Amino acid sequence: MKSVVKILVTIGMLLLTLNVQAKSWETDFEKASEEAKESGKYILLDFSGSDWCGWCIKLEKEVFKKNDFKKYADDNLVCVLIDFPNKKRLSKKEKAQNAELAKRFGVRGYPTVIVLDSNGELAGRTGYQKGGPENYVSHLTEIISKHKASKK
Repeated sequence: MKSVVKILVTIGMLLLTLNVQAKSWETDFEKASEEAKESGKYILLDFSGSDWCGWCIKLEKEVFKKNDFKKYADDNLVCVLIDFPNKKRLSKKEKAQNAELAKRFGVRGYPTVIVLDSNGELAGRTGYQKGGPENYVSHLTEIISKHKASKK
């Protein structure tokens, strides 16, 4: 009986963890845009081949999954995964949205990271950066700071 309770508690915690991760990365661009407008946060679009692109997997593992990045993102960004997987199935709506966004932003390789202000204006573009989450946060902060300065 105790082992059944432990298993149920473990499953519940795993589901809770998955739910928390799902909330931090949106897949619906329109929904993310609305959230950015309401919050005044910047939008980070991660164009990724999440299950086949080595550099995308590296960026996810070394930066996006780290607490330092998550804290920064929670405070400053609305993160959107624009995925082009090989094995994972996406809805027709999500596939169409992702293809349209890749075309709109001229994405030709992965990972491509696009930073937009809360009004959808391009602030900058980047990709994988060495140095882990601290370096990446610094890099994104610089992109955002330059964009804000150009608006004054």
